[in-house]
Amino acid sequence: MMVNLFSVFDPTTSIMNFSLNWMSTLIGMLLIPTSFWFIPSRHMFLWMNIIFKLHQEFKTLLGFNMINKGSSFIFISLFSLIMFNNFLGLFPYIFTSTSHLTLTLSLALPMWLSFMMFGWINNTQHMFIHLVPQGTPPILMPFMVCIETVSNLIRPGTLAVRLTANMIAGHLLLTLLANTGPSMTMLMLTLLLITQTLLLILESAVAIIQSYVFSILSTLYSSEVN
Repeated sequence: MMVNLFSVFDPTTSIMNFSLNWMSTLIGMLLIPTSFWFIPSRHMFLWMNIIFKLHQEFKTLLGFNMINKGSSFIFISLFSLIMFNNFLGLFPYIFTSTSHLTLTLSLALPMWLSFMMFGWINNTQHMFIHLVPQGTPPILMPFMVCIETVSNLIRPGTLAVRLTANMIAGHLLLTLLANTGPSMTMLMLTLLLITQTLLLILESAVAIIQSYVFSILSTLYSSEVN
């Protein structure tokens, strides 16, 4: 029985006080490598085409050259991990790990810290230039430095909260509508099933879009330190 509305997101499934909910995050790591031992199927060709398109786009955003060759694959892996967990959370009775700040902040914060450390150590002057946008009047420069510093510091938080909020919002809407089912008539129940199906399609699109937004923003943040 739910204690409150958000209890459906609590990691409560456990055996001998060992939480099993987070095991859903590792399922992809166990299943995906097995596909490399089979003859490539149509879904494998589709996935390789998606990876190639993402590589081309990330390569453009990163300013591809000999120094950062292969850097785009980090963000392709990030996109794959987030999208897999977003889709997995749409199945019944499976814990949505990306709806928790524990996972999303663990992805965003180390990447942002590594970008900042690399930029300030290797390109210090370039990082100082980013604090004052081009064409800023001299009298506004101290304020712009403060604003740019704050906006830079909240980047990992905005990345994590954006993904978490979008995952929670869709799941809460689906849960709230589903809880009204037992008290409905047959006609209203039919309309509810159609609405739930449409919302599930929307959530599938959100799962892809949010993983794409997370990886694209991470790529843009990394391109600023070069």
